[in-house]
Amino acid sequence: MTTWQVDFSKSSLKFLIKNNLSEGYIIERIKLALRKFKREEVNIDIKKLRGKWKGFYRIRDGKLRIIAEFQFEEFRIYVDQVDWRGQVYK
Repeated sequence: MTTWQVDFSKSSLKFLIKNNLSEGYIIERIKLALRKFKREEVNIDIKKLRGKWKGFYRIRDGKLRIIAEFQFEEFRIYVDQVDWRGQVYK
């Protein structure tokens, strides 16, 4: 099992603190996304983004959106944005 490093942007950490969410909650969603990439049957909505967000993925969890970049070669994940639906893409 490979260890992944998860980095959070300043704005994503600020959102988590403001909304009383833990980094662990986001990391659990990311773990599900990694399992989905391995073609396992998991219930997670993940989508590859295009345009301005090319190279990033959107993870949908209810009204929450997580925009992250998965660097598979380096086993790193950069969480760029965490916000509510409709606000995250601005």
